[in-house]
Amino acid sequence: MVEVELKKLNENNYYYAEAIKKLRTNVQFSGKDVKVIAFTSSLPGEGKSDVTYALAQSFSQIGKRVVIVDADIRKSVLASRLEVNKKIEGLSDYLSGQSEFDNVLYKTNYPNLDIVFAGSFSPNPAELLEEELFGEMLEHLKNTHDYVFVDTPPVRLVTDSSIVAKYCDGIILVVEAGAISYRVLQKVRDQLADTGTKILGTVLNKVDMESDGYYGKYGKYGKYGEYK
Repeated sequence: MVEVELKKLNENNYYYAEAIKKLRTNVQFSGKDVKVIAFTSSLPGEGKSDVTYALAQSFSQIGKRVVIVDADIRKSVLASRLEVNKKIEGLSDYLSGQSEFDNVLYKTNYPNLDIVFAGSFSPNPAELLEEELFGEMLEHLKNTHDYVFVDTPPVRLVTDSSIVAKYCDGIILVVEAGAISYRVLQKVRDQLADTGTKILGTVLNKVDMESDGYYGKYGKYGKYGEYK
């Protein structure tokens, strides 16, 4: 595999790191058969890609072999967020028959962490994700890695997440604190439940630790989980 160097996000943010460790523990207790996990959100900008990446890093640090599959073919931000400067091939290139699998699976500068980027823009991402080849790829990665984390597009915008979910053992919903209404979350929950995939839980992201509340009296923790 070709190696690619990835940037570390939220470095030196102690509280963020501790929260990710707690999330890692919760995932581990989800069951030994829960290995392929999709991550989604209701709308763009809630931080699901960063959470996916941070959790994958956290698992790799305890010796688990993890692969991230960026299935947000429509509008991926992962490669740019991680400041990947080289030309890369990815999921869309593989599913459309333009690249071999070995050319889209990248080794990273973090031990035990591999990644499949979204690849070139595709006018028909939903159709590509519905291909049996995608399910076969996830099954192969499941056999070669301890965990497969699939980053998917927001549920409320497109159907891609629902398509991906049928190949996964569970799904995690990332929610930006104070940005999404309860009514929208109910609709998203129902939409995910219709896929038949187990909803493992919700990650409350971008919590303002400086606001007046239970944690506020313990001092200034900074913006927990804030993304640029």
